[in-house]
Amino acid sequence: MLISITYILLSGLILGWVCKKIKFPSLFGMILAGILIGPHVLNLIDESILNISAQIRKIALIIILLRAGLKLSVDDLKKVGRPAVLMCFLPATLELLGMILLAPKLLGISLLDAAILGAVVGAVSPAVIVPKMIKLMDEGYGTKKGIPQMILAGASVDDVFVIVLFTTFTGLAQGETVDVMSFVNIPVSIVIGVLAGLAIGYGLFLFFEKVRVRDVVKVLILLCFSFIMITIEDKFSGIIPFASLIGIMSLGIMIKAKKQSLAVELSQKYDTLWVGAEIFLFVLVGASVAVDSALSAGPSAILLLVGVLAFRMFGVFLCLIGTNFTKKEKAFCMLAYTPKATVQAAIGGIPLAMGLSCGNTVLTVSVIAILLTAPLGAFAIDITYRRWLS
Repeated sequence: MLISITYILLSGLILGWVCKKIKFPSLFGMILAGILIGPHVLNLIDESILNISAQIRKIALIIILLRAGLKLSVDDLKKVGRPAVLMCFLPATLELLGMILLAPKLLGISLLDAAILGAVVGAVSPAVIVPKMIKLMDEGYGTKKGIPQMILAGASVDDVFVIVLFTTFTGLAQGETVDVMSFVNIPVSIVIGVLAGLAIGYGLFLFFEKVRVRDVVKVLILLCFSFIMITIEDKFSGIIPFASLIGIMSLGIMIKAKKQSLAVELSQKYDTLWVGAEIFLFVLVGASVAVDSALSAGPSAILLLVGVLAFRMFGVFLCLIGTNFTKKEKAFCMLAYTPKATVQAAIGGIPLAMGLSCGNTVLTVSVIAILLTAPLGAFAIDITYRRWLS
């Protein structure tokens, strides 16, 4: 296991550095490193790590969302208002619609299979988007209009909506009936997640005010409560609808609202943690990519992805109607809301494991979506934000 960790860190660092030198996103190098040392090419990663890959990636995602919450202001979110709410579900809905219209013609699959594929591909990647938006907030680009804050919040909720759709469609494919409550539970889970996160954040703020502990200990305490929220969602989601990732971000938002200096101190610690977490996240995402599936895909799969991304970008455009954003700012939001990686890596192989007829197609398109949109989306953000945002 130790030598596998060494391979992950060194290959991620080296290829990430190489990509940065040639003005390409470092995450592309990390994903490439994962593909190379993963089970489908050189097979250098120990199976014990691959077995807990999903949990490691989730820990990295928790670190990202805590960073985001500690930098987000409630006033900034209020400033954005309606578009931030629409970004949570409208672009994903339009992308799903595009998949249902295009996939049967391009790939020859049924409408239900197309819906399952759309539910997998339709989620954006907080792992790619959130760090980029935090960078914009740190540098001050677009913050007066709340652009990075809006995209950051929307990307975190978008996944909840899409995963509920995925569960519903795969249930239908297995002969189950549609459960209306699963759709009702979407807003309920978000509200409960927000309230729980705010309550825990307030409790931890009071604790830190009364009990003097080192910043590193505070960081560990926040991580522990985040792990508890994730566990509650995993074990009791059938009883209590609970969006843990939203709760984790809300925890950070509450601490920032109560004491900004504390949020800054903790945020700096999480920035340091992210250096290692980022490598593990994207190298393990790359290791989960089935190269054979990507190579077997024809131009139809790539054309399909281009088509559904056009639907998603149109959905973002609809969200921004009536705002005071300039044309360049709207174009930036449309591009910034395209990267995909974490959700596709996590659930792309589930339909195949369930024995569904569309399983291989879903896995193949998911792999291509990661390889195309994660680096290109990150690259688009990097080259446009200084030119298009004030």
